[in-house]
Amino acid sequence: MNDDGLVRCPWAVDRPGSTIYRDYHDGEWGRELHGRDALFERLALEAFQSGLSWLTILRKRAAFREAFAGFDVDVVARFTETDVDRLLANADIVRNRRKIEATIANARVILELPTDLDTLLWSFAPEPARRARRPKCVESIPAVTEESTAMARELKRLGLRFVGPTTAYALMQATGMVDDHLAECWVSKAREGTRPALTAESATRRTPQ
Repeated sequence: MNDDGLVRCPWAVDRPGSTIYRDYHDGEWGRELHGRDALFERLALEAFQSGLSWLTILRKRAAFREAFAGFDVDVVARFTETDVDRLLANADIVRNRRKIEATIANARVILELPTDLDTLLWSFAPEPARRARRPKCVESIPAVTEESTAMARELKRLGLRFVGPTTAYALMQATGMVDDHLAECWVSKAREGTRPALTAESATRRTPQ
């Protein structure tokens, strides 16, 4: 339970004075996301998150967007070694050379894909009837699935980096390919029609602070 009276997934509870997790949970996580650059951003951020907390990535998200030109694939694909040095000197993002170079390399691969990134990634989503599993506890949520394993295998075959099965499943959760909001979470109940959705006014609080 939170101070607004809504029951959320346990991970969405913030420290006092912060709403970064709550806003991400309420407004983004598990909601369908489409578009090449938007999906490229999520793919890149999931890779940067490897070995770190997602809270760290959310706090740095605005800086990531500025550093990577809004995750415009066309622009990032043209980054040079000078840009790599610039990014490594940027204390506002995660300064990991392998992840930075992988993000640039992935942008170049995306431009050469035989199909668009949106179609490719969503081809691994379960059928709609299986997307919302409504787990009753966090322990019942998998870290890897058959679909995420297949996605990771195909992305690696195409040349993308930092796309293991666990990262692929986190991407699927974040972009609504699967919906792992717990059964008692207000988001689940709203989608089932047993609790009203957030109002338009409350929906304006969506950008992590």
